[in-house]
Amino acid sequence: MHLILNFNSMNFPWHLYLMAFIYILAGINHFRSPRMYQKIIPPFFPNPKLVNTLSGIAEIILGMALVIPVLSTYAAWGIIALLIAVFPTHIYMYQVEKARMGLPPWVLLLRMPLQLGLIFWAYQYS
Repeated sequence: MHLILNFNSMNFPWHLYLMAFIYILAGINHFRSPRMYQKIIPPFFPNPKLVNTLSGIAEIILGMALVIPVLSTYAAWGIIALLIAVFPTHIYMYQVEKARMGLPPWVLLLRMPLQLGLIFWAYQYS
């Protein structure tokens, strides 16, 4: 067990743990509020239920992998790929009123550069 979870030898910065926590929490939320996520998946993605489940699982696994030294770099690249893959959702939410969840267009517009910021944040650990 000491070999697998040797937290004493980890020298990760606190913000990496914060990132891991955020993605794990976001992934769990895909299962707590699946309808909310399915509603914002663009129609050109087949099977929104499956897309939601897979993205939730990916967020949980990648978040956990961020704090495992041997997997951390791969997890950061996985998060970058995931953020790029879900970017069409932000465009869809901005363009289609029924997907906006009551948010004003300017908030949805600001989410797009935020996504780029999240990609840059993950890149710091790649």
